[in-house]
Amino acid sequence: MELPVASDSVHLAAYRPRLPLSAANGKEAPGGFDESGFYQCYGDGGSVASRGSDALTGYETLDSPPHYDFYANTEVWGRRRHFRPSLYQLYSNPEDNSGPPLYEETTGGRMEEGGENSEEDEEEQKEPPPEPLRFGWVQGVMIRCMLNIWGVILYLRLPWITAQAGIGLTWVIILLSSCITGITGLSTSAIATNGKVKKGGTYFLISRSLGPELGGSIGLIFAFANAVAVAMHTVGFAETVTDIMRENGAVMVDRTNDIRIIGIITVTCLLGISMAGMAWESKAQILFFLVIVVSFASYFVGTILPASPQKQAKGFFSYKADIFAVNFVPSWRGQDGSFFGMFSIFFPSATGILAGANISGDLKNPAVAIPRGTLMAIFWTTFSYIIISATIGACVVRDASGLLNDTVSASSSSEGCVGLACQYGWDFTECINNNTCTYGISNYYQSMSMVSAFSPLITAGIFGATLSSALACLVSAPKVFQCLCKDKLYPLIGFFGKGYGKNEEPLRSYLLTYVIAACFILIAELNTIAPIISNFFLCSYSLINFSCFHASITNSPGWRPSFRFYSKWLSLLGAVCCVVIMFLLNWWAALIAFGIVLVLLGYTLYKKPAVNWGSSVQASSYNMALNQCVGLNHVEDHVKNYRPQCLVLTGPPSSRPALVDLVTCFTKSLSLMMCANVVTSSPSPSVVEEASSDSHVTWLNRRKVKSFYRGVVAAELRSGVNMLLQGAGLGRMKPNVLLMGFKKNWCSDTPQAAHINPGFDGGPEGISTISAPPCIQTSTTSTVSIEAEPQPSTVFQKKQGKKTIDVYWLSDDGGLTLLLPYLLTRRKRWARCKVRVFVGGEMDQKEKQREEVLALIKRFRLGFHDVEVLPDIYQNPQPANVHQFENMVSRFRLDPNPKQDSGPPRQQEEPWMITNQDLERNKAKSLRQIRLNEVLQDYSREAALIVITMPVGRRGVCPSTLYLAWLDFLSRDLRPPVLLVRGNQESVLTFYCQ
Repeated sequence: MELPVASDSVHLAAYRPRLPLSAANGKEAPGGFDESGFYQCYGDGGSVASRGSDALTGYETLDSPPHYDFYANTEVWGRRRHFRPSLYQLYSNPEDNSGPPLYEETTGGRMEEGGENSEEDEEEQKEPPPEPLRFGWVQGVMIRCMLNIWGVILYLRLPWITAQAGIGLTWVIILLSSCITGITGLSTSAIATNGKVKKGGTYFLISRSLGPELGGSIGLIFAFANAVAVAMHTVGFAETVTDIMRENGAVMVDRTNDIRIIGIITVTCLLGISMAGMAWESKAQILFFLVIVVSFASYFVGTILPASPQKQAKGFFSYKADIFAVNFVPSWRGQDGSFFGMFSIFFPSATGILAGANISGDLKNPAVAIPRGTLMAIFWTTFSYIIISATIGACVVRDASGLLNDTVSASSSSEGCVGLACQYGWDFTECINNNTCTYGISNYYQSMSMVSAFSPLITAGIFGATLSSALACLVSAPKVFQCLCKDKLYPLIGFFGKGYGKNEEPLRSYLLTYVIAACFILIAELNTIAPIISNFFLCSYSLINFSCFHASITNSPGWRPSFRFYSKWLSLLGAVCCVVIMFLLNWWAALIAFGIVLVLLGYTLYKKPAVNWGSSVQASSYNMALNQCVGLNHVEDHVKNYRPQCLVLTGPPSSRPALVDLVTCFTKSLSLMMCANVVTSSPSPSVVEEASSDSHVTWLNRRKVKSFYRGVVAAELRSGVNMLLQGAGLGRMKPNVLLMGFKKNWCSDTPQAAHINPGFDGGPEGISTISAPPCIQTSTTSTVSIEAEPQPSTVFQKKQGKKTIDVYWLSDDGGLTLLLPYLLTRRKRWARCKVRVFVGGEMDQKEKQREEVLALIKRFRLGFHDVEVLPDIYQNPQPANVHQFENMVSRFRLDPNPKQDSGPPRQQEEPWMITNQDLERNKAKSLRQIRLNEVLQDYSREAALIVITMPVGRRGVCPSTLYLAWLDFLSRDLRPPVLLVRGNQESVLTFYCQ
């Protein structure tokens, strides 16, 4: 029986996939769900049987196209949940229907992976739950961060710091603080874009990057620091109110106790707003932001207005070059009069950069909102600090008495007058000499209010800045602490992790934060509270930067942040600078902070919590195990840290240099590589010695290939490969990918030699398969001496330049088809190559399908931007190519003549032979491979490498010789190397941080 040509009954266009859901967003496609044939066809798998035949076909492998559901952990309300078929389902006999369902329909609730409802039983959920409030990058991150940065220090201490350090050093303090926070912002952006971020803010980012040991300790410290920051900003507010009351003769007890009373009342009111929910809190933040902007406008207008006598008496003379020059240099005063003393007081004003990240669970798109909002907030607040310090330093002298009669009269001599104000007709000599001046930027904390055009607006701005910062910290601390409590890393804190309402508000954590803040409010001294939290925030920033550096330096394949504007060495510099500054500011406070971290770290290491977040510490522990062969049983598996650990069927490695070099590109300094040689012979001492000869290891060492070598002796190649798959490796460090060169001489060799399919049959669970047809043919018995042979050069050792790596992602195998090209582009030789991804589709929906696949790939953060939909892969192949394929398999065809046909008994004796029924069952799939070769010829003739999904033939339906014919014809007459890849149907890519 011949394969049909274009005019026959089988048409590939009838078997293109019909995706019911958008791969990008998981929404149901217009027109409803047509489940007929959804999982029955696609690319290399699916039903492509002749529509006129009722027979099951080898193409009916349940293979499916790339789909969002296969990688998502949760289900969208009220639609079908689809599951990727297992490798067993793909390869097993069609009559075997065992295995998990391919989809499951829900009527309510979000479904976790596995199909179970995450909230209540479906019967109790008649309607979808209300959507929780979500914020964009402006309102959720930028404004929140700016409000937290524009805190009490801006209005009440920046003029004083400018007087102490001078304008020049104040700029240095501002820029140094901004450099630290900017580097931390870049590191935070990188971590936040390395997968989908959930609730928990800074703690979530650090713990999922560095693991529970450091993440838990820094989570407690950061939550505590935010609680203390609530006290700092509240004391600033209370201090302003107390000063206003004293100016108007209203005193309750004394200044200190008045600050305490007002502070407690204020933080209680803020607690009520916070517990009312994020909606009320966000509205309050917008109001505070508008008030601050108006206060800035009032201040800048005031600096250009002519100075009134009352303002001149207080030291304000509008813009003067002499005042700017004098105030540009430092004038240290008091016990805090030093650079680092001023830095310790100012730095907390820059610590609000994580206010947006701390509510990560309430953001619409944290991966976009956190980088954009955080960095924009740092830029604008730094700019505002520099401008305000420059303008206040150019307008106000350091010392003034505030008395209208302290003027220089025309008759008096100015020789004894001290201070710059003498040039402008004012004599503040007495208060300067006696150190009793109450005004000027060195003495009067409310200098911005005095300068402004309308001082009540500055007072309103102080209220807005202090209250908004206190409110932001009062929200951040419970959110972080709640996530820490839910992870159950420490005892006795789980009580505070309970959430209430649709937003899971941590009401109990709010109350705990309130108690901590109230205790520190009782200190009632802003300059005492500010240095306390500086060390805690610096410790947090240090670990954030170290997290980014550590994740980068371990070369984990799971570290793929979509935010590219970061440097691991800059992150390390930021971490070191934070630690150094901690000790320069207050060495004993730094020791206390690190002591707390070490105690909590020791406790977590001792308890060993049963969590697996795919941290970079786990990735580095794998590297240690790989290099030192220690602790192999403790290396945890996680999809984030998936590495191709390769068992390479090279035969003698020296005879397969191209295959060895290819695998080295994937595994060098990253993961396990084991070259394997199956010697088909009866066991004997000489044969065993030949298989395990040290000459093979010597050749690998001379080629500078980090690889193990293992040789086995078996009666046949199939059993030898199975031995290697089951026995190779140590502990968790064992092969998960099988690579083999293609057997080019399969047509001329004995049929028994071609009867092998080790990647799909007989191997342990979890093995993926890669075949490299152009590399080298398979041989199993020959060995050669390589002591004196020169090292051959292969294409995989050459620098590729600006070429393309063409990926034909025809079936979803778990993502291995995409991951391997990504790992290649991380090598210098392949770094300049552009990856092009080709998928099947329909002409009338080509652009839509392209956008959907591009959105799906974007979630993996691989950096692939070139996607092309190929409707023409569903066309029938050229008749001439069909005839060539027929000639290729003709040698293995059973005679169709019933008189000579031995029937089933002969096929059982020769299972590699192809019957008419085999051709009929697999005719559409055979046509598909022929057509794909034509497509590869058209699109990828000049590519540096072609990576394509490997077809799967059904056991008992597709003979091994027919399967080899598919692979051979698929890669026929192609100049670039071809990798045929089939993952084990388990995800090796993920959207998520954990």
